[in-house]
Amino acid sequence: AAARLAAEQEVENLSGLSPNPEKDIFVVRENRTTCLMAEFAAKFIVPYDVWASNYVDLITEQADIPLSRGAEMKGKCGTNESELEISWLEQAYTLKLFFLKEGHNTSRGPEAFWRLSRIQFTYDTAERTYFKDAVSPGKHTASSHRLSALVTPAGKSYECQAQQTISLISSDHQKSVQLLLSEVRVQPFDITADFVFSEEHKCPVDQREQLEETLPLILGLILGLVIVITLCVYHIHHKLTANQVQIPRDRSQYKHMG
Repeated sequence: AAARLAAEQEVENLSGLSPNPEKDIFVVRENRTTCLMAEFAAKFIVPYDVWASNYVDLITEQADIPLSRGAEMKGKCGTNESELEISWLEQAYTLKLFFLKEGHNTSRGPEAFWRLSRIQFTYDTAERTYFKDAVSPGKHTASSHRLSALVTPAGKSYECQAQQTISLISSDHQKSVQLLLSEVRVQPFDITADFVFSEEHKCPVDQREQLEETLPLILGLILGLVIVITLCVYHIHHKLTANQVQIPRDRSQYKHMG
């Protein structure tokens, strides 16, 4: 059964299709149907210790680790839980994303939503591409705690172009590792068309930026409409008053009447 399941599951790194070299695209398919899609640009900021010039004191350096193209990946789809695992540089770095779908009651009745519930990042400070002369090099794991990110109504994909920062706590002396995500589009459940995201649910930052972009246009249209209405009212009023009989103010001009 396990062999059959492995044969029926496909995982694909489609990052080469993105025009952005920093953006990665991953697809998990089961039974020839897409069940999880994720595309994003990601970078980790990892603090680590090195010796000071006196070789007595420790100072903290910072490694900026991008998610490399051509990474290996695994995936698992479920009704309420899904996972995506990405490894690169000979598994010196591994990112695991855990998604959870659940429901809650609202004034409109029960509603379902999904969220990114947990992140786990494993890194090796013995790897020399990004870590230079680390003290006591070795593997460490940075994890999230009680995470509730990318919250999205069930049946929709999450989209956010703006950069988001998620903090992870490392096993390396409780250091804080920062995960920077941008240009995110993710859907771990309920994909109805192969290789196609469902309707997007935009993040609050994108919604606010979209409003800020459209608000000047809306205000300009309203101002233009007010000006047009004012001119129309003035024109109508002027036309009506011009057609009215003008009553002379000098009473001597009434003598010819009667």
